[in-house]
Amino acid sequence: MKTLRGLLLLGLPLVLSGCHTVLMSPSGDVALQQRNLIITAFVLMMLIVVPVIVASLVFAWRYRASNQKAHYDPEWDHSTIVELMIWSAPLLIIIALGAITWVSTHKLDPYRPLDRIAAGKVVPLGVEPLQVDVVALDWKWLFIYPEQNIAVVNEMAAPVDRPIHFNLTASTVMNSFFIPALAGQIYAMPGMQTTLQAVINKPGDYWGMSANYSGDGFSYMNFTFHGMSEDDFNKWVAQAKSHGDTLDQATYTALEAPSEKNPVHYYGSVAPGLYWSILNRCVQPGPSCMNTLRMPEPSGGGETSVSSDGHAAMPMAHPQ
Repeated sequence: MKTLRGLLLLGLPLVLSGCHTVLMSPSGDVALQQRNLIITAFVLMMLIVVPVIVASLVFAWRYRASNQKAHYDPEWDHSTIVELMIWSAPLLIIIALGAITWVSTHKLDPYRPLDRIAAGKVVPLGVEPLQVDVVALDWKWLFIYPEQNIAVVNEMAAPVDRPIHFNLTASTVMNSFFIPALAGQIYAMPGMQTTLQAVINKPGDYWGMSANYSGDGFSYMNFTFHGMSEDDFNKWVAQAKSHGDTLDQATYTALEAPSEKNPVHYYGSVAPGLYWSILNRCVQPGPSCMNTLRMPEPSGGGETSVSSDGHAAMPMAHPQ
């Protein structure tokens, strides 16, 4: 058994050498800043963990039963120096972690527009973010590009070094949109919209996924994200436009039905306002859109309207 354990330990580095830790080697600036935050927090915590482990081993060795030279003092019960060390060091680490968390929480807020595309490179003047409307379906991803008037199932692309503005919602159940190389995960929920700001800095093909269990086909809810040059992105858009399919309400209704292992599919045009119909849950004729509903306040003192972005607005008083 000892020989077997030794062989397994020797083979472990070889096995791990084939792993690609994308979270620790991202290709997008937002994910890179999040990676740096993880490393900083890890190092700060190790400033406490490592000395404690070393001190425990040293203490056990120094005061072992066979060491007759160790000082024995059964009446000892307090040391001001030890108390200062064991309380001040963790307190300083907690203060440092709290300050870093406060700053990074606001700086990396997924709703906050990017002020840089890479370290030392601010967003160029006049560059508008690429708008992408994301819909989590059962069990596939739908990406709508309103500026380009195209839509794609289970594939998306973006130019390198251009900010991306994602609007996300879901058709039935909550999901989580996650491209590890690009940015952190963010939830997509039915009848609600979340936002993610990101940028890709290196060309390549990156793995996207759902990070929230959503039923039978969850395991196949993956897609490919292409980081491209501006020219290649325009070619990709032209390729999508060359497909004659139009994503309208009837097509979306068929697409919305649960299905697994869906191949990539392009739609050369998109019906105007389709994403907002999906968000406000009124693709099907009949029910009122959520942004036109009026909901009574719990107190009964008035009504609350729902704004066009699906969020509750200020209470509206009844006319007297």
